[in-house]
Amino acid sequence: MNAGATFITRMPGSGDGVRLAVKDLIDVAGVPTAAGSRALAATAAAELDAPCLAGARAAGARIVGKTNLSELAYGASGVNEYFGTPVNPLDPGRVPGGSSSGSAVAVAGGEADLAYGSDTGGSIRVPAAFCGITGLKTTHGRIPLAGVWPLAPSMDTIGPMARDVAGVAAGLALLEPGFSVDVTAAARVGRIRPAGFDVDPVIDAAVDAALARCGVEVVDVELPGWDLASRTSDVIIDAEAVASNRVLLADPARRDLLGPRVRASLAEARAVTLERLLQARAEQERWRATMAAAMHETGLLALPTVPFFPPRLDAAIRPGYLALTRPVNLAGFPALALPVPAGRRLPASLQLIGGPNAEALLLATGAMIEAAVGGLAAHTVPGRS
Repeated sequence: MNAGATFITRMPGSGDGVRLAVKDLIDVAGVPTAAGSRALAATAAAELDAPCLAGARAAGARIVGKTNLSELAYGASGVNEYFGTPVNPLDPGRVPGGSSSGSAVAVAGGEADLAYGSDTGGSIRVPAAFCGITGLKTTHGRIPLAGVWPLAPSMDTIGPMARDVAGVAAGLALLEPGFSVDVTAAARVGRIRPAGFDVDPVIDAAVDAALARCGVEVVDVELPGWDLASRTSDVIIDAEAVASNRVLLADPARRDLLGPRVRASLAEARAVTLERLLQARAEQERWRATMAAAMHETGLLALPTVPFFPPRLDAAIRPGYLALTRPVNLAGFPALALPVPAGRRLPASLQLIGGPNAEALLLATGAMIEAAVGGLAAHTVPGRS
């Protein structure tokens, strides 16, 4: 397996501004947008920056490069057969997580202070979890998607990734100039344990311990329908992925350049009928109301980000990466993934979910948890897997 490619395009970035890595779905003027695909590798350079870069440009950020990703953002392991798979700094033998693999690795490996990723089903939160950093999936529609290669526009989001909560807050202030964390941390958090999912007990215990240590009141909350929401999100993502990539699918020469896994996934996705899609849209509305009701009394919900530690590279292709993240995208709500100690070499990751535009509350509460568990240095124990 080809490995080691954090960046698809490195840039000379100059000046004293924050070092910013940009996922190669996002247009950067003068640089091609390959979306991690050989089928787009010969694309002409973008003429303009995507609008989401305006704040970073105005603040003098140094764009150090465009980062690698799972091809077309249609995958969660972070493996990329054509451009290579970014190396997980916590364990080179394990997957970095996707699809924003290069963005997570650039931050975790110290090659960028901040990174932008995209999240349609967990693509910021999964690599953040696997690489031991912090990542924010923003409220759907909060950050403009113009100039971003789409996967499923009704669930696509852009968000920041950094080593800690303060860095993520700074990243969101670049994406949305004027943003600030102007609220206090939540006093109560609803703890959910979705039925039917096999979560590593070490990860579950790490999440519970982090919440207990920060002193927040934890209330057990029932949230039925998680599995249906996860399956519903798959239907919508698949249907929209076919539409988003129709220009590639319609051209046999370009279609043949797609990696075998993505090509097979898109072929299967074509089987989604209009009737199934309309049913999924209706279920999406019901799920959004269900999730909002579940957090009515607490304001935030908590659970693990991923149910398992990062798999080894030779076992990269497996189900379950997005089991605990996809339903959040279906609702369109924001979510924060942050590392918490698990008493072993690899950290666990705690996921906080908020209501629409609750990013400030998520970050304030995340900062409180981060302070309680001792910051990034406390999340790993050398020599223990």
